[in-house]
Order: sequence, then structure tokens, then C-alpha cells
Amino acid sequence: MPQKIHCLIDSCHYYKTGNKCGAQEILVASDKFGSSQNDDVDYEMAAELTPESADTCMDTCCKSYVAKGSDKIKADGVKKLST
Repeated sequence: MPQKIHCLIDSCHYYKTGNKCGAQEILVASDKFGSSQNDDVDYEMAAELTPESADTCMDTCCKSYVAKGSDKIKADGVKKLST
């Protein structure tokens, strides 16, 4: 069964009508990790990263966010396509 990711960030490149995420893969990380890394750390590196704990959902962030129209769509060397 295909997974559905819902997202309310309409300024994201992956945002789709109906509050859906169109990214083929996403990376969810702790806020601490997300704020300490630059844009080239994304889902492509997920297998190499060390898992962390979070106490609440408020301690997490979507590291796959890319602003609509941004030149960061290729920041990690992978063209970020929505489906």
C-alpha cells in the first residue's frame, strides 16, 4: 500500500493540492540536527546518518523541505522532483 505523507507547508517545492507531500523520499530529523546541517544533507545520505531520539513531535523537522522556486532544488546534487 503506498504511503501518504501529509504536509501543510505550501511554500515547499513538494507541496501538492490536498495538503500532500509529493516527494519520493523524505528525511525527518531532530531540530538540533536539522539546524546544524546545510542543505546538501538530505534523504540521499539517510543510511549514513546516526539515529537520534526526540522527546516530542515539536523536536523534529522535515529536512527535505525546499522552497518553491528555490535554486536549492539541486543543493545535494540530486534534482528534487515531485511525483
